[in-house]
Amino acid sequence: MRLLKIVLAVVFLGGLLNSGNPGIRCGFASDGDDSPMAGQQNRETVRTVDEARRQAEVLHTAMASALRVVHDRYFREDDGLPIPAGVLREVFRELEDKQQVRIRWLAVEGQPMNTDHIARDDFEKAAAMALKNKKAFYEETADGTFRRAMPITLENHCLKCHVPNRKSLEDRTAGLIVQMKVATDSE
Repeated sequence: MRLLKIVLAVVFLGGLLNSGNPGIRCGFASDGDDSPMAGQQNRETVRTVDEARRQAEVLHTAMASALRVVHDRYFREDDGLPIPAGVLREVFRELEDKQQVRIRWLAVEGQPMNTDHIARDDFEKAAAMALKNKKAFYEETADGTFRRAMPITLENHCLKCHVPNRKSLEDRTAGLIVQMKVATDSE
């Protein structure tokens, strides 16, 4: 688990979020970079909505893949190991601290494994409904904040916990919300 966290932190914090935009810095100095920001993350990162959307898509793919791989290869219910979604919350905290990108799980179908995953506001309630209705995403930009919710598939092996009284083995849906600041029209 520790290795996964290190790999994810290096990949994401090392430049994946840059999207080729020289105005976004991720905190690693390149050879010969003697700028005042060399070796420091930019706490004033400003993204366009299109940049935020692309970053959210990349993060969604990476987090969904990491969750599936860690769950399939390393998690055994009776071994007393942390639940993979809980381990990824530690990565989420790092991303929020280092990149000012907030990520959280969203309960859509089935039993929430944590009350923190229940929809908190009108956006999250609408997002849960959209994802339940098989929409590919639900997003909004308001007051300089971009939020995008995307589905996480709960496959057969997930259902034992998430849908304990199921009548079928059909996949269900959970969600992942990615939130970040974006430039407003006045910036």
